[in-house]
Amino acid sequence: MENAITPPWPRLRVADWTDTRDTLHMWTQIVGKVRMAYAPAVNHWWHVTLYPSARGLTTSAVPHAGGVFDIEFDFVDHRLRIRTSDGGSRDVTLEPKPVATFYAETLEALAALGLEPQIRPVPNEVAAAIPFPDDHEHKAYDGDAAQRFWRQLLQAERVLGRFRSEFVGKASPVHFFWGAMDLAYTRFSGRSAPPHPGGAPNCPPWVMREGYSHELASFGFWPGGGEEGAFYAYAYPEPPGYAERTAAYYDPALSECVLPYETVAEASDPDALLTEFLRSTYVAAADLADWDRPALEAAR
Repeated sequence: MENAITPPWPRLRVADWTDTRDTLHMWTQIVGKVRMAYAPAVNHWWHVTLYPSARGLTTSAVPHAGGVFDIEFDFVDHRLRIRTSDGGSRDVTLEPKPVATFYAETLEALAALGLEPQIRPVPNEVAAAIPFPDDHEHKAYDGDAAQRFWRQLLQAERVLGRFRSEFVGKASPVHFFWGAMDLAYTRFSGRSAPPHPGGAPNCPPWVMREGYSHELASFGFWPGGGEEGAFYAYAYPEPPGYAERTAAYYDPALSECVLPYETVAEASDPDALLTEFLRSTYVAAADLADWDRPALEAAR
């Protein structure tokens, strides 16, 4: 029987863990690129993402030779756990250390298991893209903050997962993109979209064009945009009138809708408030772009 008690929404001010966040961002990029090196390509880069797990963030099972492997950030015991289907395993300790050290230790652990991924060892979607082997700048790790962030992701995933169940059209999993360090979920109308203009730092335009090749409404959570992070929603291409229809949330500087995490956490019913944000921004995008809503939505 499901436990009816919803765990509290963890509180974590971005300013209190910025250094850890930025280091963890680089670490997740390394692990995400390892997954990308082995996983079969899937539309919109769905094959490169990580997923919240019962211990942290995981690649899920990735095919390799005659078996599979997985890599998991365990934010309970603060270990990076690498496991193979033939029974092999190696751990890398999550503790204050430079990205360069984490990168070397992770590659060494993978090699001990017969895994030698060929990756481009430079971060994406960040302005200062220091190659991983040379990054001695990012080296903070506050285990409590990392665990709180993971628990924020669990709460966000839980509500986004329920929201996902209301849609029967093409939709992404609820997954963690290590480029922008956000938990994301995307719905599609079924129609193609104009080529995306690009613009993300250290991310080629062709990468963005693949991600945004079809008309969509996207939703998620990232550790920015508010004192404790923010939920977001946007449409691509943005239909005329979207900003006006979503004026209660729309941020012209970001060209998307934003709901601060702290607003949700402090609400009398956080789930209801977040669900209303997700539903209302979706309806605005779908109605203004003339999506076939009866064919795409599940009965509620």
